[in-house]
Amino acid sequence: MRGLERSCAFELVPRPGSGRLVSHQRRTRAGDCDTRGLIRLDGIARYMEDVANDDIVDVGLPRGHSWVVRRTHIRVEKAATIGEMVTCSTWCSGLGPAWAERRTSIEGERGAEIEAASTWVFIELGSGRPARLVPQFVDLYAEAAGGRRVKGRLMHPSPPADSTRRRWQLRHRDFDVLGHMNNAAYWEVVVDELARRPDIGPRVWAEVEYRAPIEVGDEVEIQVCESGSSLEVWLSDTQRVYASTVVAALEGCT
Repeated sequence: MRGLERSCAFELVPRPGSGRLVSHQRRTRAGDCDTRGLIRLDGIARYMEDVANDDIVDVGLPRGHSWVVRRTHIRVEKAATIGEMVTCSTWCSGLGPAWAERRTSIEGERGAEIEAASTWVFIELGSGRPARLVPQFVDLYAEAAGGRRVKGRLMHPSPPADSTRRRWQLRHRDFDVLGHMNNAAYWEVVVDELARRPDIGPRVWAEVEYRAPIEVGDEVEIQVCESGSSLEVWLSDTQRVYASTVVAALEGCT
């Protein structure tokens, strides 16, 4: 399982000694937790997205540009519990020509410990194509990145022919103002599969790669491949793979 091997080896860099770092606090709500009262992966993804968006809005960007997430890694050492006050901290942990890596650390008053990173591609809104990072962004975030360079290519394999398949019903709430499926909604597919595998979690390593946007009206199916205490999940149709996920019990990643 090449996706699993990569996820286990991925580097989550520590907080920088200097440079821009933003933190905010929030309480873990019932809508983000599972039946055990533990935060779900889609809830973590929303926290990551919220603190990232707050940071970007605060500094401002040139008109006509935006960010699209390419890859997200999440490592849950200890899941946040319902009602727990958590601190979400974020900083830039690496740069590329037209993308950047954003690290997020979530720590809770009851001991929650979640580390994550996302690769975001800088795009021109008109064309949807990647654009070189603007000097304003580099000036603000390069110090925290400390000269670390990151790659933007995708690494997960395509689904095997013998993977199991089932239909995934899209909902209106899954889509954002651009008509694309929200980043966190992809994680709900993983949460649904994990409910079938109680042996995986709550300490998990997970990674999603976004290949193509799911749009309103698309017909999507899930393909699943299981191996021991891990699983891989693809969202696809008859012509393309939209996204791929690998998730495993943290004990299996050494």
